Amino acid sequence: MAALSIRDLDDAVKEKLRLRAARHGRSMEAEIRLILTAAATEEEGSRTDLFSALTARFAQLGGLDLELPARDTPPRATDFDD
Repeated sequence: MAALSIRDLDDAVKEKLRLRAARHGRSMEAEIRLILTAAATEEEGSRTDLFSALTARFAQLGGLDLELPARDTPPRATDFDD
């Protein structure tokens, strides 16, 4: 088994880790080991892009079909001289 040392860890982060470990009934070392193992074994392919995540999240609300009016005039180029 490997050993790790983490230098310059903010005191507030250490305290939050200590409290989290206590809530889960584990030592701080066991809690950090669990967090690191979960982060390292997370499959990259299982991540969803933001658009897909939002679409899935709000799909139950239903969609909306908008009727877009026809364009009467052709688009004009932007004038950057001003």
